[in-house]
Amino acid sequence: MARNRYDIDESLETPFNFSQFKSLLHYTRPYVRQLSKTFAVMIVASALNLLAPIMLMQAINVMIPASNIWGLVMLSVVYTLIVAFVALMTAYRMRNMNYVGQNIIHDIRLDMFRHLQQLPFNYFDDRPHGKILVRIVNYVNTVSDLISNGLVNSLVDLLSLAIIVLYMLLVDPLLTLYALAGLPVLLLGIMLLKNAQRRAQQYLSRKNANLNAYTQESLIGMKVTQVFAREAFNRGIYHRLITEYRRSWLRSSLLNMIMWPFVDTVSNATVALLYAAGALWLRQANGDPVSVGAIVAFVGYVWRFWLPVNNLANFFNALLNSAAYIERIFEFLHEPVVIEDKTDAVPLPQIKGQVSFNQVTFSYGPGQVVLDNVSFDVEPGDSIALVGPTGAGKSTVINLLCRFYDITSGTITIDGHSVDRVTLDSLRTQMGIMLQEPFLFSGTIMDNIRYGRLEASDEECIAAAKAVHAHEFIMRMSQGYQTVINDQGTSVSSGERQLISFARVLLADPRILILDEATASIDTQTEKALQRGLDRLMTGRTSFIIAHRLSTIKNGTRILVIVEGQIAQIGTHNELVDQPGHYHQLYQSQFSALAGH
Repeated sequence: MARNRYDIDESLETPFNFSQFKSLLHYTRPYVRQLSKTFAVMIVASALNLLAPIMLMQAINVMIPASNIWGLVMLSVVYTLIVAFVALMTAYRMRNMNYVGQNIIHDIRLDMFRHLQQLPFNYFDDRPHGKILVRIVNYVNTVSDLISNGLVNSLVDLLSLAIIVLYMLLVDPLLTLYALAGLPVLLLGIMLLKNAQRRAQQYLSRKNANLNAYTQESLIGMKVTQVFAREAFNRGIYHRLITEYRRSWLRSSLLNMIMWPFVDTVSNATVALLYAAGALWLRQANGDPVSVGAIVAFVGYVWRFWLPVNNLANFFNALLNSAAYIERIFEFLHEPVVIEDKTDAVPLPQIKGQVSFNQVTFSYGPGQVVLDNVSFDVEPGDSIALVGPTGAGKSTVINLLCRFYDITSGTITIDGHSVDRVTLDSLRTQMGIMLQEPFLFSGTIMDNIRYGRLEASDEECIAAAKAVHAHEFIMRMSQGYQTVINDQGTSVSSGERQLISFARVLLADPRILILDEATASIDTQTEKALQRGLDRLMTGRTSFIIAHRLSTIKNGTRILVIVEGQIAQIGTHNELVDQPGHYHQLYQSQFSALAGH
């Protein structure tokens, strides 16, 4: 699809969907008690801290003219205690909010990873993995500080503003109007900037996703790049992507940096206006002089007034910057889980392995029919080979049996139980599936084999490896079963990866064994050894084998030849080999030469 490209920008919602911000707030519910305690403590600390200008006014207007040294000492002691208390409460707030913030981030990450494992195959087919990874790692990190400190701090700042305005009104109502004169200008500036900021941040997030997608793709395909000498060409692509990212970052940063000097300019202009008012109106309307202490206290409150205003502007700025990332996080979390347990799903009991496809039709979308009215029955212990040209629907049969996709129509049953009426865990744990491209995790060989059954002993893992003739090459490695293989298992050959993966599947002792091109990367000599193990291990369990090598499938109970989404032929090797059709052509291409020897 077109969006499965590193150079295709992802679309973002415009305007911002505030329901996603509500989803973010939903994660604060388990921590309401800690948030409430922190908020209450900071209210008290903020109220006490704002007493300082009034205390200074008392010292200038009352204590100093009266030469009241004891009163000045007492004011100093009280002020010192207030400063110490505020410092302790600030430390308490930082500790609490870091705890709450990191727990919220932990919960979001856990939900994202849980959701990631529930998404259907086509979600990963349609998107570069780098664009998925950047959401789970980078975007969550970006909103971390917003959650950790921004929410409570903004509430405290709002309350501080209310307390400051109250104190200023108590000191002088007329000067309060001058102090608030800059607010309309500030709000107008914020409204003018916010849309440009959000668009710039959206653009930055898209370029960031593109850069991550191409970097991840380049790392995986580095061998191919070097084989085809594409280094210079790829550098050109990378240069273009990082140039686009740099431009978007600079534009976003420029708009972000405008906010702080704008707030600072408005606050300084307000203070200048206040001093001018003090010079022009030495007396209020009632003729009483304005005390020096009142002016000093008022200037102190004005500076304190603009500090939370600046903090709130910065929080709003951060919120606008994070909006694009919040959109991406919750767009991911709201991605529908197509394949999940039905509300009335029940655990699948221990199965014997009887499988039935009854008029099964499946399509990926309108006009994309992959299987068309397919029906067949498999008895327990049968070995069913699926043969056909590439794209005919062989792997789709397996994917539908394992319920990686839901069928469009018809029914699929195992031992009489419809696969869409049983829980996914109980269904898939009774199947051993070896996919066409075996994947190994970073860790030891023993760890990778044990992945099939975590409680298995070392002896059981070794027995499984011996059964598929992997033991010999494993023991030739530097540390045997404790040899550490790197990410994706690239430190071992393709054939060795398949043998390890097959041992992992067999260790799980499934009732239904599925081999999707299991011997594709194994040499002929290794395949012969593997076939002996397969013949013994498939005894007593139902197995489905997809292969192009007829040596792997000719001994199957039945062979299903699938062509263009339908079963074109069905029968044993001996029955099909002389019939005209795809199987006969396959036999002729692979075995005619051998027949003459």
